[in-house]
Amino acid sequence: MIDEIRALLPRHLPGYEVRSIIRLGEGLDNAAYEVNGELIVRASRETDPALRSQSTQRNANLLAVVAGLSTLPVPEPVFVAAEAGVLAYTRLPGLPLMEHPVAEPARLASTLGGFLSRLHQAPLEKVEKLVEQDTYPLLAWLEDAQRDYQEIVEHLPAAARPLVEDFLGRTPPAEPLAAPALFCHNDLGAEHVLVDAGASAVTGVIDWSDAAIADPARDLALIYRDLGPEIFDLMLAQYEGRFDDAERGRAVFYARCKVLEDIAYGVRTGARPYAVAGLAHLARTFVGRDGAGARKIRTP
Repeated sequence: MIDEIRALLPRHLPGYEVRSIIRLGEGLDNAAYEVNGELIVRASRETDPALRSQSTQRNANLLAVVAGLSTLPVPEPVFVAAEAGVLAYTRLPGLPLMEHPVAEPARLASTLGGFLSRLHQAPLEKVEKLVEQDTYPLLAWLEDAQRDYQEIVEHLPAAARPLVEDFLGRTPPAEPLAAPALFCHNDLGAEHVLVDAGASAVTGVIDWSDAAIADPARDLALIYRDLGPEIFDLMLAQYEGRFDDAERGRAVFYARCKVLEDIAYGVRTGARPYAVAGLAHLARTFVGRDGAGARKIRTP
């Protein structure tokens, strides 16, 4: 793919000199490369040419819309080569929060609360042709979490297992029948939140490939998982969307499912940062709202 990128760049950016191309990594849908330390080039892993072209162009169109909605910097395409499944954007400042924890995480709460308020208030007519409706049932979330747990149980601290098993044995929360689905990032994990670690400031939000019209509690859940209940509550003080006991219940439920998913992903693929972060967050994610029981778990 590096050779293909090297060939594409002069066609779309005449006169641009390519000095270096570094492969940053890949997810299920895309691989990412950094060019000259200033451009990010995202290449689709879709093998069907028609689907690859359609999804790449749709993602580029979505980023253009998101740029007008977001209170934070987001990737804005510099060029799109839809037929090749490639889009490029200027590298945003900052580093992923997952691997670069900030000194004062409480300072992130207000920014994230404002960002999610604006995002969840987006008029659906602006995005409904660019994203899917994601209505994956909560029972299916629980079943996925049960499978993830079976895959990773031997990697978890023994003291954590009863808490996880108690959660997995419960009935999931009720589906959000009364709450409308809203526009969501839908994968707002710490790996997709860029920060200036020294200043404890959010500098951007990346990877909108999973964006969907979905339950907004999913976005909130990843703040709970990755920053903890205390920062979550501080963020909620700035959040302008609907949030009651039912929303909290779903957010905590999603957070617990997602922490197991991340550990399983890290164990299965060798993506160590996901497993390390998931294990580090296990205790606070599986205890009550007041933190009771946190001392019961010790992660390695």
